[in-house]
Amino acid sequence: MPMLGIMASSMKGATAPTTVDYLVVAGAGGAGAGDDYTDKFGGGGGAGGFRTSTAFAISVSFTVTVGAGGAFNTSASGTSGTDSVFSSITSTGGGGGGRRFVNGISGGSGGGGGVGGMGNTAGGGGNTPSTSPSQGNSGAGSTTSSNAGGGGGASASGTTYTSRPSGGGAGTSNSYSGSAVTYAKGGDVGTTASGAANTGNGGGNNTQSTVGGSGGSGIVIIRYPDTFLDLTTIGGTLVKTGGGNTPTTTAGGYKIYVFTAGTGTVTI
Repeated sequence: MPMLGIMASSMKGATAPTTVDYLVVAGAGGAGAGDDYTDKFGGGGGAGGFRTSTAFAISVSFTVTVGAGGAFNTSASGTSGTDSVFSSITSTGGGGGGRRFVNGISGGSGGGGGVGGMGNTAGGGGNTPSTSPSQGNSGAGSTTSSNAGGGGGASASGTTYTSRPSGGGAGTSNSYSGSAVTYAKGGDVGTTASGAANTGNGGGNNTQSTVGGSGGSGIVIIRYPDTFLDLTTIGGTLVKTGGGNTPTTTAGGYKIYVFTAGTGTVTI
């Protein structure tokens, strides 16, 4: 009984959080198809939109959605990634890379343009739709009939392919998960690499139409001081690392919730 009294006393006065820090990264775009017969490249996929802030005011319930990565297509431009959402914050899916002779697609970060022909291609626009601060950068286009553009990233625009692999714009490091991770890098040209799950990294392109990378899925992380209560419910299809409504981890004085897939309503 004395122990129960101590526990009750330790909880007395504990309240729910009213603000959180957040990281919202959208799903990235897949690479565009290359060309088997002429050994030409498609464009790299654009990174998922990257948004983060501190001390963001929250209501008693809010929606969280984790965007999926876009597919590599064997005979077309890459599929764009899908949006990630936290409360009123939306990070836009990364644009798909363009196939041969086709421009990259605009998105959170833009996809790279496919190899040019008689005329060069352009990269897709980044930070589309516009947010402040910017959620991403533009993809690059082709400059000759033998190169293609890398996808844009959270920290830099894509560049035109020069050597294998290259072109993807740089991502941005964030440590809200409890350790530093780089998110939202643009897809390179000259590789078959897919973006890793829950990074928002763009898919890479090789020269063959049947070989290329899909975009990495997004992620949503929220954290708040560990003096506040746990979240109350996590609903729908939303997947949180660790399960239940308890924090994924507690580190550095914060309760940290890492959401990796699905969508649902969270209550505090």
